[in-house]
Amino acid sequence: MTMTIDLDTLLGWQFPVIEQSYDERDAILYALGVGLGTDPTDEQQLRFLYEEGMVAFPTLALVLGHPGPWYSDPATGIDWIRVVHGEQDLRIHQPLRPRDDIVCHTRVTDVIDKGPGRPALVYWERRVSRRDTGEPLCTLSSTLVCRNDGGFGGPPGPARPRAAVPDRPATTWCDLPTSPRAGLIYRLSGDRNPLHVDPRVAREAGFERPILHGLCTLGVAAHAILRSVLDYEAGRLVGLSGRFSAPMLPGETVRTHLWLEDGNVAFRCVSLDRDLTVIDGGLAVLAGAAETVGATA
Repeated sequence: MTMTIDLDTLLGWQFPVIEQSYDERDAILYALGVGLGTDPTDEQQLRFLYEEGMVAFPTLALVLGHPGPWYSDPATGIDWIRVVHGEQDLRIHQPLRPRDDIVCHTRVTDVIDKGPGRPALVYWERRVSRRDTGEPLCTLSSTLVCRNDGGFGGPPGPARPRAAVPDRPATTWCDLPTSPRAGLIYRLSGDRNPLHVDPRVAREAGFERPILHGLCTLGVAAHAILRSVLDYEAGRLVGLSGRFSAPMLPGETVRTHLWLEDGNVAFRCVSLDRDLTVIDGGLAVLAGAAETVGATA
């Protein structure tokens, strides 16, 4: 039986409230997954990888309280094999600790039907708080592009603005390699979607081989920003957003083009191996700068 999306089902989807404890080992594993530590003598990177005086890498927030591939439940009506991550927006309300106990509440906020032969877009949000005090730690807004699910009869939705980088040469850029094992390591931080490790599933989804998690690529972009602009001062990064325009392949090198804009940083990520933009319309919001709305579509 072919399933199709039911709007009311998705908008009312009941996510479990996730309580999670993480510690230095989890924070180190995440930092390794996004490529830190390629130079073990780099003391600025070591602060995210060694428990002595450790600082949590800021985009660790992206994996906290993740409910897993919830859209693979047949009751969603989503053809999950053909789902890709379209966009991500992260707002960090206070710096993360290297270890903590958190609680996460998740909800679907909108579902847009682009029409037959086109995708459906599912917008969903996670709010992560400290478990003992209820203090908000971060808010994460994501877009699922359900490539095989348009035409279910849902609302077309208003056009959403798409952020763009400035129309001028970048202020600077940063090249960072990814490991051929990046997907295998990154998945241990919570996203076990087989698209990123199983060649058969990747082929069924239309890819030649397993692709890198979009959020892993976004973590690499965050590293480029900390390295090139912030001198690894993790607490200055309070927001990060971007649109995933094409998948990275594990083992490729990411060039992150950076524009300094009103105290914030606009960015675009390119796979140097294929001369292909993989994240566009990126924006890093820095502490003390004007808050700017992240990428949406």
